[in-house]
Amino acid sequence: MGRQLGLYIHIPFCKSKCDYCDFYSLPEREARMDAYQKALLAHLKETAPQAKGYLVDTVYFGGGTPSFYGEKRLRELLSAVKKRFEVAGNAEISLEANPDSVDKKSMVRLRRAGVNRVSLGMQSAHDDELEALHRAHTWQQTRQAVAAIREAKVKNLTLDLIYGLPGQDMARWQDSVEQAIALQPEHLSCYGLKVEEGTPLCGRVQRGEVLPTDDEQADMYLWGVERLEAAGYHQYEISNFAQTGFQSRHNLKYWLTRPYLGFGPGAHSDFGGRRFSFVRDLDAYIDGVLNGGPIIDEDDLIPKRERSGEYLMLRLRTTWGIEEWEYRREYFMNFDPIEQKLAEYEHRGWAARDGQRWRLTPQGFLVSNQLIGELLELQESATLETTLPRVRRERDQEI
Repeated sequence: MGRQLGLYIHIPFCKSKCDYCDFYSLPEREARMDAYQKALLAHLKETAPQAKGYLVDTVYFGGGTPSFYGEKRLRELLSAVKKRFEVAGNAEISLEANPDSVDKKSMVRLRRAGVNRVSLGMQSAHDDELEALHRAHTWQQTRQAVAAIREAKVKNLTLDLIYGLPGQDMARWQDSVEQAIALQPEHLSCYGLKVEEGTPLCGRVQRGEVLPTDDEQADMYLWGVERLEAAGYHQYEISNFAQTGFQSRHNLKYWLTRPYLGFGPGAHSDFGGRRFSFVRDLDAYIDGVLNGGPIIDEDDLIPKRERSGEYLMLRLRTTWGIEEWEYRREYFMNFDPIEQKLAEYEHRGWAARDGQRWRLTPQGFLVSNQLIGELLELQESATLETTLPRVRRERDQEI
């Protein structure tokens, strides 16, 4: 099989809701877990025929907190995936987990069922910072969870960290990074804290709580990039760093615009030339799957020209970047205005050229929203320049 496919299975249940989180996740809804499991199994069965001819090479259990869902349910889901879909023998099968819901016995069973990568939400090595985020675990529990994962013989571990936390300064951020490196994961994700509208953290900030400034966050980020490279973790995306061979194969599907199917409330898919998502409502999703009600939230056919924008926006998040003839060949568009703008960025230290490829530098990643926005405007202008003459010719022919 030449076509590869990723599967994302959303587990929306959490022990508690973190103050910064705006993902679709639900605390205190354990009573709906069995009904949700039934809906997921039915949805997998219903969807599998559409994926005939595809080889599933990544499966990702995200959340929420999948490890809170229970290893028995997770194993049942994974068994259903292997039964309904063609799954590669070397498929990357990832599980998001929080330290307080990890134990060796469960991890052994999950590893035997096929889970070979664990993404652990460490976030910080300081208990007061974890408490400020309303995280449900301690730093000691993180270390214990890592030990349990290793004892279960899982050989691909990633740790998530957040910088820009309440009360955090450079020294405390550096200590968290050093403590994470000491745990010897194969991969690290480092995210800047974002204050999302409607979250408890947003309310705290509106009431006057002070967070590190943008400049302080930028310094933390640039220090982290340099330190992780020195420790053998090579940056391959704005927020992601890996030892050689341990990049997240599933997340690369998003950034390289490869096909994937999502399952669960709020889950997104990119499949068959369409992007679609499901309702962000647990009960509506369960009822829709089991009783035939509507579950689609958005459904769009993505034309080639729009894909060209995604190419710029998503590829420039990675250190692979973009390449002229790749762009011309795939989208039949003029690369010259893009390259001229990238040359300006190179002069300012925001972009770099490696052979025929262009990428953003760490300094460029810090202002990537602005830079990519400018490139998209150039692309739109180039599209109009090529479209208007064609429209005029067609109009003149009609006259």
